[in-house]
Amino acid sequence: MMSEAKSREEVIESLNQVAAEMHDKMLKGQPPTMTLPVRSKTNIEFNKKLGVYKYGKKQTIRDATSLGSARQLLRALHVIDFIEEMIDTAKSSTLREMYYISEGWGLGKFGTQNESNNIAEDLEIVTRCMREDFKLRPEEDGARMIGNVTIEERNRRGDWMRINCRDDVGDSGYGLPYNVEPEKIRLIDQDIDFIMAIETGGMFDRLVENGFDESARCALIHLKGQPARSTRRMIKRMSETWGKPVMVFADCDPWSFRIFASIAYGAIKTAHISEYLATPSSTYLGITADDILAYDLPSDKLTPKDIEALKAELTDPRFATSEWQDQINMMLDEGQKAEQQALAKYGLDFVTDTYLPEKLAEYGLSI
Repeated sequence: MMSEAKSREEVIESLNQVAAEMHDKMLKGQPPTMTLPVRSKTNIEFNKKLGVYKYGKKQTIRDATSLGSARQLLRALHVIDFIEEMIDTAKSSTLREMYYISEGWGLGKFGTQNESNNIAEDLEIVTRCMREDFKLRPEEDGARMIGNVTIEERNRRGDWMRINCRDDVGDSGYGLPYNVEPEKIRLIDQDIDFIMAIETGGMFDRLVENGFDESARCALIHLKGQPARSTRRMIKRMSETWGKPVMVFADCDPWSFRIFASIAYGAIKTAHISEYLATPSSTYLGITADDILAYDLPSDKLTPKDIEALKAELTDPRFATSEWQDQINMMLDEGQKAEQQALAKYGLDFVTDTYLPEKLAEYGLSI
């Protein structure tokens, strides 16, 4: 199992072991290999101990017997060398920068950004380290957060700054950095009853303008669509450290359901670190398929791509519960989807005065 943070020496040793395995195979006259789990929904299994979905036992072996696999192993070695150089020089790099740096790697050059991202994830799996240990960061930071939560963030000079995410920030809230581990972010204090994760920026701004974080005594977190790893990690840390429930407020469409699944159960791409990113106690608040009917919400017709995605979710183990099967089948039967902003049909205050209080009351959270 991975540790939450590894020392410089531990990370370099783990990377060297990957290179040593390839080197030892070549000394024996055998093609170098790298063994990885199959990274698809057919190979994720529920881990009862951790309460999240992890990769199962299906594996794929990458070796140098084909040109494509040999190129992938060469790229992995280049990335290992690049990571060690960053660790030695106390630098960090975005995934995009690494993609462009590969222009000087000859046959190891990446063809697409997705290829470089996948190699970074492969190395996380085989080394049992995390991307943050490698000094690799995404292009974007995490989410925006607002609420009566006090944290300390270590700035670039190494000093700790105390920030209250309600009183010390503007209307846009506190912006989460890409690294939210304890060496960067300390959770100091809070005066909230729950955490609400919100899919869209428009709805986040609506709740902030209406003062919902104060009236409902909650922390509001804007997911920015599919949430970044740092966003999911921060939600988990806050929920576990302070024992607060997480309510996910999203659109009613198949892509929003997957956003919730990544928060609650773990995303398929990052199933190797689900125990650090997923919060199993999370609850999907809405918008639900039955909300469209109950609140007579404006809706749009499902597209063929939506229908395909919903049918795929019916066989996704993360949506195997009767509640999710009922919601997905209801959407397919009605052929409709709806956005959070559809609640504005009843005015700008309806979401905070009526909809959310009614929905939260169903889960024992009174406002």
